[in-house]
Amino acid sequence: MDDSPGPLDDAALVRPDPASANGLVMTIDVVTPMVDDPEAFGAIAAANALSDVYAMGGEPKVALSFIGFPSDVLPLEVLGAIVRGMGVQCERAGCAIVGGHTIVDPEPKAGLAVTGSVDRGRVWSHRSGRAGQVLVLTKAIGTGVVVQALKKNEAPADVVAAAVASMRDLNDRACRAGIAAGVTSGTDVTGFGLLGHLKNLCEASNVQAHLRASDVPMLPGVVDLAKRGFLPGGTKRNLRYVEPAIRFDAEVDETTRLLLADAQTSGGLLLCTPAESVAMLCKQLADEGCVAAVIGTLAPSAGDGVAIAVSG
Repeated sequence: MDDSPGPLDDAALVRPDPASANGLVMTIDVVTPMVDDPEAFGAIAAANALSDVYAMGGEPKVALSFIGFPSDVLPLEVLGAIVRGMGVQCERAGCAIVGGHTIVDPEPKAGLAVTGSVDRGRVWSHRSGRAGQVLVLTKAIGTGVVVQALKKNEAPADVVAAAVASMRDLNDRACRAGIAAGVTSGTDVTGFGLLGHLKNLCEASNVQAHLRASDVPMLPGVVDLAKRGFLPGGTKRNLRYVEPAIRFDAEVDETTRLLLADAQTSGGLLLCTPAESVAMLCKQLADEGCVAAVIGTLAPSAGDGVAIAVSG
């Protein structure tokens, strides 16, 4: 799989359905294990794939599963646990798994091809961000750092538990809150990090984001782990990719810059919200148990090649 940052990460496509006001959203996402618990891995893989539909303001309907599994190394009970984790998440999302495919693979992999439905009149496209809107983030970031530390057996149990809970959490409630608040554009924060996904949105919408680094929520323990050097290669590549289009204030240190580019799995939604609806959105998110972080604003593009200006 190509993990180079770029605009093709937004894999969901809208297909018109002439028989109704809705279009079809189709997407696929597959990940490798980030935790040792196979059921948690399956749940996270499903949440990660379903998120692409929520990131367009859609509702997942049906899915096909894909699993790569080393059956000559691991017992079939592990495979069953992965499948169970994926199934529970899809049941929560109201999305039926109607089939799938499993192959023998030396490295476990799991994911879904998801078809959903979205109102064609309010699709959240990368191209529909508007100057004057407010950026609201619905999950804390830092899962990439935690997973890297976990691979080295250096992640405290409570830090791992918080990251796993975040990755397992579906973005369905955040999506519904965004629809009610009149959000016009959004993205989920996954492999290209917060900065990478926001850069793509800003360039597609011809706007400039003004991001306040101190307002971006971090998962417990990730700042310390990042300072200790537990940084995935994908996070470092993300920062190199976005740096030409980012203007950092001097007080934004290197650790913070890397965390803003941290490669996420099953991250939250980043919602472009009309200013008059922000309070309502944040209240509904909080009532639903979601993070509700106001992290910046959108302004007209300055035409200088800077997609995001980051202050301390």
